[in-house]
Amino acid sequence: MPKVNIISLGCSKNTVDSEGLAGTLVKEGFAVEFEAKTEDFDFLLINTCGFIDKAKEESINTILSYVTFRKKEKKNFEIIVFGCLAQRYKDEIGQQIPEIDKVFGLMQQKDIVAYIKQNSHFDGVGFRKLSTPKHYAYIKISEGCDRHCSFCAIPIIRGKHISRPIEEIVTEAEMLAKQGVKEIILIAQDTSYYGLDLYKERKLYDLLKALCKVNVHWIRLQYSYPNQFPMEVLSLMKEEKKLCHYLDMPLQHINNRILESMHRNITSEEVINLITIIRQTLPDIALRTTLIVGYPSETKTEFEELKDFVSKVRFDRMGAFTYSKEEGTKAGELKDNVSQKEKQRRLDELIFVQEEISLALNQKKVGNVFEVLVDRKEGEFFVGRTQYDSPEVDNEVLISNKNDVNIGEFYNVRITSADVFDLYGELEDIS
Repeated sequence: MPKVNIISLGCSKNTVDSEGLAGTLVKEGFAVEFEAKTEDFDFLLINTCGFIDKAKEESINTILSYVTFRKKEKKNFEIIVFGCLAQRYKDEIGQQIPEIDKVFGLMQQKDIVAYIKQNSHFDGVGFRKLSTPKHYAYIKISEGCDRHCSFCAIPIIRGKHISRPIEEIVTEAEMLAKQGVKEIILIAQDTSYYGLDLYKERKLYDLLKALCKVNVHWIRLQYSYPNQFPMEVLSLMKEEKKLCHYLDMPLQHINNRILESMHRNITSEEVINLITIIRQTLPDIALRTTLIVGYPSETKTEFEELKDFVSKVRFDRMGAFTYSKEEGTKAGELKDNVSQKEKQRRLDELIFVQEEISLALNQKKVGNVFEVLVDRKEGEFFVGRTQYDSPEVDNEVLISNKNDVNIGEFYNVRITSADVFDLYGELEDIS
C-alpha cells in the first residue's frame, strides 16, 4: 500500500483542503498520515500558505527542509507542493527549488490524485480523513472572497466568493457527526457574506438554523466580517444552545483614515456600535479579533488610537500582525514607510496591552464552573476548552490528570487559578 505524508500549513481552510485530499487518497487505496513521525513514505504532499511574509517563509523553509532530508538520507519519496503559495508562485517555486517533483495550485485535488495514481476513480466528493482530534472538525462553507481589502491577496489567490449549498454543508456535518465529531467549526474567508452569491441574500442564519438539527454538541463561527454583519445571527445564538457564544471578527484597525485606506467599508463609530449591540444581546460572548499594526503611513497617533481602542473594548481574544506588503494589492502600491523595527515595537506594545486584559478576564473566572471539552493529554494535565475558545488559537483549561478523564468528552470544571493564556481547574463532579 503506497504511503502518503501530508503537511498542512497555514489556516484551517488549508486544513480542510488537506483532509479532503487525504480522504480521497484513502479511498484510492493509499495509507495516509498527517505529519508522519516515521521516515517511510512514498509521497510527501505539502499544502502551502501564502497569506503573509512569515507564512510564506514557513512554507519555503518546510519544503527546503524535506529537500535536504531526502538528499541527506538518500530517500526516494516524491515531493509534491500545492496550496496558496503554489497557486500564486507556481513557476517561481519550480524554478527556485527544482528538487520539487510537482507543483499544483488550488482546487486541483483531482489532478493531484491523478498524478500519484493512474486510473484514479476520483469523483470530487466524499470521505474526509480528519487531521484534527476526532471530536472536532472544520467545515468550509464557502470559497474565495469578494471583499478586496487593500492589504489582502486572498481574492487574488483564491478567487471570487462561492458559497456551498446549505444542503451540502448539512450533509457534510451529518457525516462528521456519524464519525464522532461533537464540535463543528464553520470557516470561510468571510462567513458573514455566506449565501449572497448563491441565494442573492445573506443566508448565514438559515445555515446555522439547519445545522442546529445535526447531532453535534457545539457549533462555532469563525471569520466574520463586521460590515453588514447579519444581526439576526445574534438572536439565534441566544436561542440555540448548540451555538457557542463566540465570535471571531477580524477588525484590522479602528482609525477611520486607515480603515478607509484598507477598504474595510466600515467606520470606527460603526465598529464600536456593532460591538455594543453584540455584547448587549449576548453579555457572555467571547469576542476575538485580529489587528494589523504598521500599515503604510500609520502614524504614532493612529497607533495610539488603536491601542486605546483595545484597552477600552477589552477583547476576550486578540491576534495581531505587522503589516507585510503583498504583490498585486492596493496597499502594495503605497509607500511602506513604517520601519520593521517600529512595526515590531508597536506589535509588542499592543500584545502587552492585550495580555494584561486577558489575565484580568481569566482571573475573574476563578471559582466559576464551565463546561469543558477535553482535547488531549499533555504532561500532568488533560487540556480542554470552554465554548468561549477555539482550538489552537485561544485559551485552554488545564485539568489535573489525577482523575479519569476521556479525551473528546465534556466535563464540568471549576476554575481554581488562571494566568494570561490558561485556566486551571478541577472536575466539579465525577459521576
